[in-house]
Amino acid sequence: MIATLSAAAAAAALRGVASAAAERMAARGVAMESAKPYVHYNHTDASHRSRWTARESYQYMYARPWDKVVGFYSRMVRGGKGASSLSILFPNENLESLESTENNQGCDEKASVISNGKGGRWERVTFKIVVSYHGGSFDGWQKQPGLNTVQGLVEKSLGKFVDERKAKQLKEKSLPVEGCAVVAGRTDKGVTALQQVCSFYTWRKDVESRDIMDAVNEAAPEKLRALLVSKVSREFHPNFVAKWRRYFYIFPLDEEEPQIDSIGREFSKIADCSINDKLDGRHRLEQEEQSITSLNGNGDDSEDNTSTKPKSFCVSKVNRLIQQLEGKSLSYKMFARDTQASRSTGPPTECFMFHSRAAETKLPCVNEDDGGGMRVMCVELVGNRFLRKMVRVLVATAIREAAAGADDDALLNLMDATCRRATAPPAPPEGLCLVDVGYGEFKQENCLIIN
Repeated sequence: MIATLSAAAAAAALRGVASAAAERMAARGVAMESAKPYVHYNHTDASHRSRWTARESYQYMYARPWDKVVGFYSRMVRGGKGASSLSILFPNENLESLESTENNQGCDEKASVISNGKGGRWERVTFKIVVSYHGGSFDGWQKQPGLNTVQGLVEKSLGKFVDERKAKQLKEKSLPVEGCAVVAGRTDKGVTALQQVCSFYTWRKDVESRDIMDAVNEAAPEKLRALLVSKVSREFHPNFVAKWRRYFYIFPLDEEEPQIDSIGREFSKIADCSINDKLDGRHRLEQEEQSITSLNGNGDDSEDNTSTKPKSFCVSKVNRLIQQLEGKSLSYKMFARDTQASRSTGPPTECFMFHSRAAETKLPCVNEDDGGGMRVMCVELVGNRFLRKMVRVLVATAIREAAAGADDDALLNLMDATCRRATAPPAPPEGLCLVDVGYGEFKQENCLIIN
């Protein structure tokens, strides 16, 4: 059974999450201010004088009330409704529930698990596990020594369902008895997921879906939830057989847009008040982006004309920019970060974008102090695959180009750039959410942002 928090305890937990998020934001700002001078890509189009530099873009992205977005995602995870919980932002009667999505994709308990007379690996039972987790509570999905990761908790929970032969092999190697969870797509630290998909197999025939769900839900109540567990065919692979993935990004819009040249001072004030006394190993800033802390390209990062640059952007302009990507198969290598050399050129960088839209809305009020809710821009992207940090770079670059007044095909033109410094640093991970993963045909009417 999932532990139930009282209203007061839940509110206290939210304040703790929000406080930790604010400290991380300030820490990143302090690190940014103390970094070495930058150089940036030499843009030659008509908007090059209005375009933010890497430093200015980074500062603009992080000088936001991200704690409210973190709190919103936390409530969505606790609600346990998966992707449909986002309909509170953009009501859509066509948005399918988790159960109906599973049934339409043929992944329910009646899925084929027949071995057809084959032995060995064909005798094992494979389970599809749909999980929801709050990004601000974990150090990402991938299991890493000494870190609190989603994969680490899930696999530890699955240990009790490992068959005897596998358990014996692990013990002989002095390894913990844990299951092996294969995931549809790894998420970075800070990124939330509402319907992440992973799979687990065992040769034991007495394991039931409900047993796995209960075990996962006991691992980290209110932060990690198993929404659905079902038996599937042995051929099922959450990554390789997926046809599309949907990401959602929430970007806070202040009533008064911050002045870029004053953001650094604001970060310093926050740091003086709290960061120096409160940061520990968990909250210390990891290196966000190599190209931001040690760029070496053409031209210097001059801030002489900062006062003449725009301080805000139009959401409708962002929508026009990213909508140009819809229905096209393109190489997004300029929008990726930290990729292996073998996956930085050619077909591995190509992605097909089924849907790409942006719209403005308001986050629901939590208490009376929030008034009518915080204005936010939401970006919805659906593609057959996504490269590392691709969504965050796309969002940040679209905002930068919209503020600069670039042409609507600016993102398409950046695909032909000669260096990744042509695109903006990744937007903060706290705004990103992996909504769901699809194994059936994509239906645009099921999207949140349609018009």
